[in-house]
Amino acid sequence: MWSFIQDQILGMKWLNELIGEVLTNFGFDMTSKLGGSLQFFIYDVIKITILLCVLIFIISYIQSYFSPERSKKILGRFNGLGANIMAALLGTVTPFCSCSSIPLFIGFTSAGLPLGVTFSFLISSPMVDLGSLVLLMSIFGAKVALAYVVLGLIIAVVGGSLIEKMHMERYVEDFIKNASQVDISSPSLTLKDRVDFSKTQVGDTFKKVFPYILVGVGIGALIHNWIPKTWVENILGSKNPLGVVLATVIGAPMYADIFGAIPIAEALLSKGAQLGTVLAFMMAVTTLSLPSLIMLKKAVKPKLLFLFVGICTFGIIVVGYLFNIFSAILI
Repeated sequence: MWSFIQDQILGMKWLNELIGEVLTNFGFDMTSKLGGSLQFFIYDVIKITILLCVLIFIISYIQSYFSPERSKKILGRFNGLGANIMAALLGTVTPFCSCSSIPLFIGFTSAGLPLGVTFSFLISSPMVDLGSLVLLMSIFGAKVALAYVVLGLIIAVVGGSLIEKMHMERYVEDFIKNASQVDISSPSLTLKDRVDFSKTQVGDTFKKVFPYILVGVGIGALIHNWIPKTWVENILGSKNPLGVVLATVIGAPMYADIFGAIPIAEALLSKGAQLGTVLAFMMAVTTLSLPSLIMLKKAVKPKLLFLFVGICTFGIIVVGYLFNIFSAILI
């Protein structure tokens, strides 16, 4: 039953076979590079788009119960490590990309929440969300997806805790610390309000994310059908012990979310890249994108920014190597 859910519902393998038959009827050779690329591109775009819309609706509905004001109150009830854990968990039901998470991070920081707690949220929000869990399950399986989420949460909790222990508050920009806070109670939403909010989020997020899906799937199709397997194996496979580091460095400057990064990771894995290497690439793309770091630089001083990047980079690399070591168990 679980294999059916993973392969036919989440993975939509029936859709891949259907697209192959349609393209064959139109005269395309599915064993050729062009035919294989078209099949990969059409299948992944449709599959990810369907999952994207369904997941955003569900997650947005859940998110409607966690307004910034309510989230601040929830986090304010916890202290120490418990607060970091709650912040990391709260990040799983908030925006899909790091640029969207930063305004919330600024709001939480200016509201007086501990800096380490807000950084646990900032790390977790783009790296680990309910959408990434389902998408990873559709491609890599339940074990990989669960391990990815757990390790991502650990990075968020440990990273935030380290920043808290180092007392980096003085490296937050003054306008954040001195911002006046108006605590406005969120109005109670009806079922219709929550559904309307979720529909709006689906439309807004789809418009913003879909171009990255097209780019990501296009790159994935290119890798999957045109890049020689030996190239990928030599650069990102077991033959290169620095493959995880290289994937992290390459992924960091890029800007995409989990929906745009997964097709690339899927294609790299099929070409012989190691599991931990492609997951490190995904984590770097979603957490350390250049636009998000530019936005974060406006809120924190360079020393704190470099510490954040260093903690995330080190954590991603460690997770990548752990996945490579235990990939035989997980796949």
